[in-house]
Amino acid sequence: MRYLEQMAFVEVAVNSGLPHRQTFSYALPEGMTLGVGDGVFVPFGRRMLQGIVMQVVEVPAFADPKPVDAKISDRPVVSPERIELARWLADYYLAPLFSTVALMLPPGFERRPLTYYESLVGADEIDVTPLPPRQRGVLEYLTGGGRHEAKEIERDLSNLKGVATALSQLAQRGLVQRSYRLARPSVQAKHMRYVHLVAAREVAAEAADALDEQRKSRLAKALRLLIDEGGPMTAAELRVRAGTGLPALRPLVEDGLVEIREEAVERDPLAGRRYEARPAPPLTPEQASAFEPIETALVDAGMRAYGHTSMEAPRPGIGGQTGTRANGQAQTFLLHGVTGSGKTEVYLRALEKTVALGKRGIVLVPEIALTPQTVRRFAERFPGQVAVLHSGLSLGELFDQWHGIREGRYTVVVGSRSAVFAPQPDLGLIVIDEEHEWTYKQQDPAPRYHARSAAERLAELTGAVLVLGSATPDVESYQRALMGRYRLLELHERVRPVVQATPSPSTPGQTGIRAYGQEDGGAGKRANGQTGNAPTVVSSTWLPPVDVVDMREELKGGNRTIFSRALQLAIFQALERGEQTILFLNRRGTAGFLQCRDCGFVPQCSACAIALSYHRSNGGGDRLMCHQCNRTRRPLERCPTCGGGRLRPMGLGVEAVEASVHETFPGARTLRWDRDVTQGRNAHELILSSFLEGNADVLIGTQMVAKGLDLPSVTLVGVISADIGLHVPDFRSAERTFQLLTQVAGRAGRTSAGDGGPQSGRVVIQTYTPENYAIVAAAQHDYASFFAMEVELRREEAYPPFVRLARLVYSHASPERAEREALRMVTELKSDATKRGLPGVEVLGPAPPHIPKWHGRFRQQVTVRSPEPVELLGELSLPEGWILDIDPASLA
Repeated sequence: MRYLEQMAFVEVAVNSGLPHRQTFSYALPEGMTLGVGDGVFVPFGRRMLQGIVMQVVEVPAFADPKPVDAKISDRPVVSPERIELARWLADYYLAPLFSTVALMLPPGFERRPLTYYESLVGADEIDVTPLPPRQRGVLEYLTGGGRHEAKEIERDLSNLKGVATALSQLAQRGLVQRSYRLARPSVQAKHMRYVHLVAAREVAAEAADALDEQRKSRLAKALRLLIDEGGPMTAAELRVRAGTGLPALRPLVEDGLVEIREEAVERDPLAGRRYEARPAPPLTPEQASAFEPIETALVDAGMRAYGHTSMEAPRPGIGGQTGTRANGQAQTFLLHGVTGSGKTEVYLRALEKTVALGKRGIVLVPEIALTPQTVRRFAERFPGQVAVLHSGLSLGELFDQWHGIREGRYTVVVGSRSAVFAPQPDLGLIVIDEEHEWTYKQQDPAPRYHARSAAERLAELTGAVLVLGSATPDVESYQRALMGRYRLLELHERVRPVVQATPSPSTPGQTGIRAYGQEDGGAGKRANGQTGNAPTVVSSTWLPPVDVVDMREELKGGNRTIFSRALQLAIFQALERGEQTILFLNRRGTAGFLQCRDCGFVPQCSACAIALSYHRSNGGGDRLMCHQCNRTRRPLERCPTCGGGRLRPMGLGVEAVEASVHETFPGARTLRWDRDVTQGRNAHELILSSFLEGNADVLIGTQMVAKGLDLPSVTLVGVISADIGLHVPDFRSAERTFQLLTQVAGRAGRTSAGDGGPQSGRVVIQTYTPENYAIVAAAQHDYASFFAMEVELRREEAYPPFVRLARLVYSHASPERAEREALRMVTELKSDATKRGLPGVEVLGPAPPHIPKWHGRFRQQVTVRSPEPVELLGELSLPEGWILDIDPASLA
């Protein structure tokens, strides 16, 4: 029984805006019942704030608690399992408790507390009251009448300094009254008025004829529109088409012909999209072997949920591992499959089994860019049963999707990082695709959680099965699989649908690509969206060959262009054959920076102390941009240091790559895919669909083009510079370079020719460090050798997965103050570790991070390296200006 009336107290996580990791005790008023997960209004100091009930208790944690003011809704806002998840996140990441609870709340739930002031004196009393000029000015404003919100007062009196102080002083003197309220919800359910025809069609038609005779043609037209539509019409639509507003329809309502009803309207992000149901293609033997243990785990989890026990022992994984959690709940699987091996089909089969067992699923993707393709794959198998959650939706869409999910209207939720907290009932399966991606780690603000860790804990709490998938697993994840924490499943073969070469209608003699099968969305799905016959699927261990070009040799040979001779020839040949090419460079803009060729001066961001990137515009308006804070300025004409006029772009960005393609290959049609061209709604989807439809020959992009996309007509991938990111001062730089190169290389050659052999596919990697082990392993598609080298280096240098890290960063407007405070923190932490005898603890720093100044504040970094950083940091009280990141994605 969840509601226990005899318990008179509740522990509440309060939305105070303060970094509390504790709950606050409140008494239950007589007649009120509350349970875990209920939303409440509670007094907090002099304010009335929102809170979520975390626990119902007999004895409060604090004496003399105030009573709960009111219950927000009849239904709990957060489920008990997700309340426990919020507690775990707060403890694990040392985050404010309400900030972790807020991850589970519906969009628009949090309401900002507002402070109001109202004058208690009249205008005539002001003249006889001795007041300082500032207080007098504020009081004269307030005597204009009514209550005013504090921010409104400060805005209207912007020419007067110290308004907030004056308001507090006036309240203390009893001249103004201060009160508190919560702001209105930022979003609510949308309702629209609909006009329904309730009379029989024949009766309505006769009434319309009678109205015509009475010269009431607009009412007659409205009736006939309702008859013709065969369903309700919105009042707005009827007003436009018939010229009749709601008041004019009153005679029809009084005569019992129509009814006007206010109805909820769902803001559906998938509205207008059609997904045809598609049957499941046959699994390859490797896919079937990977799916079998997942299926067994799903069945076992379902039987446990209903109080049964499986008679079948868990099948051992590699090295006898089972991946079963210590508490006997469902398993975590690491599905390691080469690019194009059909991992998504394994996910789909797992979800089908989950649904057959009466459960539902959540599928995470690392980027909004991947959402449309993933949604299509799942919507074709589960039409009308897919919900979407990501930051690209409007607040209204997020609100409606969240509530629809909670009501159980969707079989699967597809979304980015935060979708793991969706209120999906009867959760049986969680899938994290491309689990290695760093975008699954929240950076700012707190809580700085990792979606993979949150999913693990959620699966434990709900008994769900967790499947992590990647062609390049995170080193820590792979190590966990080898140690038995996860069960390792492997797919070594590519699954490629056979394509038929057909004459291209646009270019006689060339071939057009028709892509079928698993990776492009199922039976008979062509790249251009048309429908064909059932697919022929083949699998093989073939992966596209990779040529590594030493750009030092290119320079020695006199080639000063950004394209090596090998890449130039490959692009030309792909264009001749009518095939598509991807060019990858992980740097936005036209150039990395501008530099004076006379004295070496480089323009920097005044707020972040990093070089401004140069962006060229075809229509003029070139600009320098900071890629940290997005500040922009016009390019300098002369050097401010030496007065010289030779400021030249240095380095290379994707904008320059695009310009070079047009210069080197006239007539080549290009698309660019980076953050600068994806600001608008559905921008990712529009670029992807345009390329899939063959509207461009060359796609040029940053890391977005390496994110697990299926582009069946791509036969060539060119990496302009593999060295970007390789030498960043971070222990994960080699891993990220390997992952990016392997992933982007995997976009090539994903279809098969009509004879079952691989369609031509090729990768060209340009680099100045061809001997680097990450580049060598990527060129050989060899995860095992990369992992062996990387994990040994981390063991020697004491980095994860052999220790855990915590990153503390202090920022201040004064560089001296930042350094002093960081030194104080290092001294305190070292002393505390020594006093408590904590083994294996290292406190490193302080030192400026890779970006020493950010948004106008100087930064100092302290790193804690230990088996369990929370033991040292759990009771630490961080002053203002500090941020704490447990298990940081980067130390740069």
